[in-house]
Amino acid sequence: MDKKEAAILKWLLAINATMFVIELFIGWFAQSTALIADSLDMFADAVVYGLALYAVDRSVRLKLRVAHLSGWIQVMLALGALSEVLRRFIFGSEPDSTLMMSFGLVALIVNVICLILISRNKDGGAHMKASWIFSANDVIANLGVILAGFLVALTSSPYPDLVIGLVIGLIVLNGARRILRLES
Repeated sequence: MDKKEAAILKWLLAINATMFVIELFIGWFAQSTALIADSLDMFADAVVYGLALYAVDRSVRLKLRVAHLSGWIQVMLALGALSEVLRRFIFGSEPDSTLMMSFGLVALIVNVICLILISRNKDGGAHMKASWIFSANDVIANLGVILAGFLVALTSSPYPDLVIGLVIGLIVLNGARRILRLES
């Protein structure tokens, strides 16, 4: 089981690290807080998968500590995403709805694949439960990015992007809360 967990986590780490870089660049270029928030969530996931990989073959106590550490990292990144929403609310932005929807869809496909990869091992310990929570939150966030892109196109307003960026930040915070409450 541990070798299988490690193999899955290596794939998840590589996928999320790659998507973080791509989505952050596109989010910045598209002036989309929703994409930037989602890219930071991808980064948090990559960190979580790296930490979970470290926890494979370790004690239950260490797996729980790793899960809690990943929860705190997610709190920090969520606060960073929320501060970007605030910054763009104050200073303005003109999000590109086509890029938002396109890369939101790419990220959704990638995260569904990640969710499928981890689904069989989601009960393998706190480190795997944390990984499952992160992956499930990603699918929700990606749907939000696509919705935000659609609403930006429909309304010609940046506010749907800001609202969805805020919601994604709050979803990430809620996921962190759930992880910090794990006991085994």
